[in-house]
Amino acid sequence: MVLALILWWKHSRWVPIPIFVALVVLLVTSNSFVANSLVKGLEWQHVPKTELPSAQAIVILGGATRSVAKPRPEVDLREQGDRIIYGAQLYRQGKAPVVIASGGRIAWRGGGDPESADMVKILKLLGVPESAVIQDSTSLNTYENAVNVKQILAQRGINQILLVTSAMHMPRALQIFLRQGIEAIPAPTDFLVTELELAEPNTSPQATLLSLLPTTDQLDKTTRVMKEYIGTLVYHLRGWL
Repeated sequence: MVLALILWWKHSRWVPIPIFVALVVLLVTSNSFVANSLVKGLEWQHVPKTELPSAQAIVILGGATRSVAKPRPEVDLREQGDRIIYGAQLYRQGKAPVVIASGGRIAWRGGGDPESADMVKILKLLGVPESAVIQDSTSLNTYENAVNVKQILAQRGINQILLVTSAMHMPRALQIFLRQGIEAIPAPTDFLVTELELAEPNTSPQATLLSLLPTTDQLDKTTRVMKEYIGTLVYHLRGWL
């Protein structure tokens, strides 16, 4: 669209071409067939084939909460809040005796308490005692999550962990933790695409038609997939993967 504006400013006859390309890209990336296929390609890479084993600690990555700030009365969960809920479930199932809540807070992006502190509050509500939770309150990205968690593990003589994060984020997160020499077992959650979403377009002609229509929800899925691939590329270039 920017290119179209430049061509329009120069009175070029090629203005319709970038507009057409932009429209095609928008329509293709915002229908459920394409979006769900892209999401599945990331989310289903580390689906556990058997029951998760026990480990020495459960590590929950941040990005799941909004801090208390007027008029918000308490900590809110984002869509990624499934990470905290699933981590608490694993703890209550006896999968590990310790939970590590890893996540700081970027000051210029809303501020507030570190995400690790927010996670502690939610974990307590879900039946995880505060004494069982260790906080990493300074990490601001996935690489820092892994580096800081490694230091915590070394101090406690722990190496094997269950790594809890969103399924879409798991491929990149797992690579980073393994690169740090941590024996991380993937425990993905927050799946955006399941067998139900994949089967829905085939249930009726109406469902097929609706699946072809562009929606902002599907465009958001595609955008998040692209963010993960770009993040993976950047992390490779920085030598973090």
